[in-house]
Amino acid sequence: MSMIEIKGLRKEYPDVVPLKDVNVSIDEGEIISIIGPSGTGKSTYLRCINRLETPTAGSILVDGVDVCNPKTDLTEVRRKMGMVFQSFNLFPHKTIAENIMMPQMDILGISAKDAYAEAVRQLERVGLDGKARKFPHELSGGQKQRAAIARALAMHPKIMLFDEPTSALDPTMVSEVVSVIKSLAGSGLTMLIVTHEMRLARDVSTRVFYMDEGGIYEEGTPEQIFGTPQREATRRFVFRIRSYEYTLTSSEHDLIELLGGLDDFCGRQFMSRKAARNCMLAAEEMCSAYLLPALRSSEDGTITVRVSVSEENGEQTIEAEYSGIDGDLFEKTDDEISSAIFKKITQRLPDEREHLVRFRILV
Repeated sequence: MSMIEIKGLRKEYPDVVPLKDVNVSIDEGEIISIIGPSGTGKSTYLRCINRLETPTAGSILVDGVDVCNPKTDLTEVRRKMGMVFQSFNLFPHKTIAENIMMPQMDILGISAKDAYAEAVRQLERVGLDGKARKFPHELSGGQKQRAAIARALAMHPKIMLFDEPTSALDPTMVSEVVSVIKSLAGSGLTMLIVTHEMRLARDVSTRVFYMDEGGIYEEGTPEQIFGTPQREATRRFVFRIRSYEYTLTSSEHDLIELLGGLDDFCGRQFMSRKAARNCMLAAEEMCSAYLLPALRSSEDGTITVRVSVSEENGEQTIEAEYSGIDGDLFEKTDDEISSAIFKKITQRLPDEREHLVRFRILV
C-alpha cells in the first residue's frame, strides 16, 4: 500500500527550478534515503511533502490525501508526519519536556499530565533519560537532535521526515543520532531521510534516491546505488564520496588536519573497524616515514595524499602523487619504525604514471 504517491511534482523559484517532474510511490514502512550533491532539491522535495513549501505543480498524496489540494486540512495531514530539521528548532526558553509537550497539547489536545508522561517515554526511547527538565543550552548538539526526534515521535506519526539530521553536528556527535535513527528502522514507520551519511543510507534504507537534474535521477536498493550505479552522474557522485585527498606542501603541511579529515572520511564509508584503523595508520606512518622528510628537503615540493575505496570490492588504496621532489619517495627513510609499520599493512602496486606511488592497504 502506498503511503506517499507523488505525480508530476514541480517547484520553481524566480532564479532556479530545483524540482522539474518528480514521480514516485513510497510504500508504508519503507525507509528511503535521499542523497545527491548540494542544491539538487533534496530538502525542497522533503518540505513539499509536508507543505512547508508549496509546489508549483503536481500532486502529493499522503495516506490517500492530496496535500496540494487547497481544501485539504494541512494540520490534520501533518499530524501523520514528524519532521526533524538540521537545526533542531527547540525553544531555548522552555525545558526539553516542555518542547515535546507543546505540539501534543496544541495539536493533539491532550492534557499536560499525559503530554509530560509521553515526553518522558520518548526521551527514554532516544537515550535521554533524566533530561526532561534540562534546557536546550544544557545539552550537546547530538542530545538536542535526539530531543527533536523525541518531540516528533511523541506525536505518533506514520511518517518521519529527516532533513539532514546530522549536518549541523560535530563529527563526534553524529554517531549518537545515527544510532537512534537506526533503532527506528524496525518500528514500522515510513521514513524519508535526506542525508550525507552514506553509511546510514546503506545500513537502514530499503531504497535510495539519488537526486540530480531536477528530480530522482536514479533509484535502487543500497547495494545497487552504492555498488553498481547505472547512470553516469550517480557513478561520479559515488566515486567522489569514496575518495579523500589532502595536499601537503614544503611551506605548509598539517598532519593533524589530514588525519582528522581522513577519520571523518572513514566514518562515512562502509569499512570494518579494522579497515578504518589501518587506513588511518597507513596515512600516519606514510607521512612520518616518507612524505614529511621529503618535503623538508625540498623548497617547492607538493604531495597529494589520496585514499580511495573501490566501488566493486571495498578495497582501500592509498597513494602519493608528488611534484618538485627528485627520485622515488619510498626508496629510503630515516624513520625505520614507521617504515616497518607501513610496509606491514600495505602492498605496493604498479605505478600508473610518473610521480605517482600507490599501495593497497591490507586488512
